[in-house]
Amino acid sequence: MAMRPRVSVLIPTVNEEASIGSVLDAVHAALRDYGPYEILVVDTTSIDRTVNIARERGARIIPEPRRGYGRAYKTGFAAAQGEIIVTLDADLTYPADRIPDFIRILETGEADFVSGERLSGLTEGAMNGMHQLGNQMLTAAFRFLYGFPIRDSQSGMWAFRRAILDRFELLHDGMAFSEELKLETILKGLRFREIPIVYRTRVGDRKIRSFRDATANMVWLFRKRFGWVPRRRGI
Repeated sequence: MAMRPRVSVLIPTVNEEASIGSVLDAVHAALRDYGPYEILVVDTTSIDRTVNIARERGARIIPEPRRGYGRAYKTGFAAAQGEIIVTLDADLTYPADRIPDFIRILETGEADFVSGERLSGLTEGAMNGMHQLGNQMLTAAFRFLYGFPIRDSQSGMWAFRRAILDRFELLHDGMAFSEELKLETILKGLRFREIPIVYRTRVGDRKIRSFRDATANMVWLFRKRFGWVPRRRGI
């Protein structure tokens, strides 16, 4: 009988054949001493070899035809079996070799949610000027609206115990899901910690639309703060 995984690593994908193999190899290398684990690739109708490559590298494929960054993660959260959930992107921007550091902080009880802080560790060319400005403005708005000294509200590399998801009200299906997940952790009085990570130039086509996504995320921060959103629970 297969053992229940201790850690679930979630990776959303849309046409990531240029990088997904390297990302999965790095995850396997990082977790080889961490007992049973699983890698879930939540794929949104890729038309290249992403799914085949991921399956060959031992990932479990979770199809999610509905578009949306947050939608992909909600689907992945529902399918994950590990006690600890770790996330990262499929484009090699995030350092998979730091996953053990995230897990260690959770297991020693130092935090309930750990997020990678990218802005102090950008490699050359990892973010263009507009992308950096958008991240800085959104993080400043988060700090102002919610009175919490977060350093990178938009990071996509996190780790947390799956059990805390039941306490969250996660409403957004798009890019604002990243800031909403962190915000829910803070609003529910859970221990939130950031650790600096290196953020690298992405491999493959760029998916983020800097101005449009930043504007939508800013609007969501204000809507969430002042209650201008429909209320529902769950994922």
